[in-house]
Amino acid sequence: MYDILFKNAEILNGDFQWEHTDIAVQNGKIAAIGSSLGKAAQSLELAGKQIVPGFVDIHIHGCAGSDTCDATAESLAAMAGYLVTKGVTSFCPTTMTISHEGILAALKNVQTCMKNPPAGASILGVNMEGPYIAQSRKGAQKAEFVRKPDWQEFMELYKACGGIIRLVALAPECEGAEDFIRHVKNLCTISLAHTDADYDTASHSFSLGISHATHLFNAMTGMTHRAPGAVGAVLSHPQVRAEIICDGFHIHPAVLKIAFEILGDDRAVIISDSLRAAGMPDGVSELGGQTVYVQDGQARLADGTIAGSTTNILQEVKNLISYGLPAERVLRSATINPAREVGCDKEIGSIEIGKRADLLVFRPGWNLERVIAQGQIAFECAD
Repeated sequence: MYDILFKNAEILNGDFQWEHTDIAVQNGKIAAIGSSLGKAAQSLELAGKQIVPGFVDIHIHGCAGSDTCDATAESLAAMAGYLVTKGVTSFCPTTMTISHEGILAALKNVQTCMKNPPAGASILGVNMEGPYIAQSRKGAQKAEFVRKPDWQEFMELYKACGGIIRLVALAPECEGAEDFIRHVKNLCTISLAHTDADYDTASHSFSLGISHATHLFNAMTGMTHRAPGAVGAVLSHPQVRAEIICDGFHIHPAVLKIAFEILGDDRAVIISDSLRAAGMPDGVSELGGQTVYVQDGQARLADGTIAGSTTNILQEVKNLISYGLPAERVLRSATINPAREVGCDKEIGSIEIGKRADLLVFRPGWNLERVIAQGQIAFECAD
């Protein structure tokens, strides 16, 4: 007997095609997909509804008043609890450009929380955004802690936290970047980020082993008809995947449509890049030791610099579908693509037998009804 049986829904299957079928869950995993699957302890009739994989956010600093760099179990628990109500079933807490000691404390805290997981969204590992970035493109990262790429320091951090770093940001034009790529590329995904690299420098870094781009368009050289820049390099290299913030504020909707068309089904990764102000009222907040002012949901430093977002993957998915992008492409970019970037696509990211039962049930109009995390109903919408 199965634990739960979801019946008669439209399922976004492992090929990301819609299929009218049933899903059986046993011991937190997808046990069977098909018709006439037998009995279950709990059976849910879902005719007229859709089931898609749980969302995966691999770049998120904070939400619900909490931040990864708080380095406390309470903050990660608050994040995990909030995210699951927005359909995010897995995430990578993301550090900022702060002191060595601060990064180390945050990493060790995530390691502890992975061993003793909080309720809600699962922690996959850490996204380390900074400190190895360009001072000229630091964005909302704190200038005093920006430093040259140092693979030995990275190795110290990597070993100290048990190897839970899944993604690390790098400005490839900085002194020491090539050595960094050579030593680190087999340990985790390296991402082009906060960079003044031109097209040639970015392209060269891809040949060395960078395979990802942090928040495409933001904090990097743009693309013009005579200077394609880092953006042009990312778009024109098929082995590189790109994170994109899809709140409609960081990037114009028309540019989002163009980027998704070029990147296709497999190369776009939707991220929130949210800070602790996400899910909170407008007002004064904080990011990486800097004061942030949030007005109308837009977060900025005192000098006007955009400072992360207050969005979430669920809202971004709705945005992109409303802009006219195919739902199947959008959903790939919120599930299997990010899972692949952090090496977790064998366990999560799609609805396939043997994978973790992280599932979202939607009513028509992309209204979230239920969130199933690791085979358990983790959230039900009140209305």
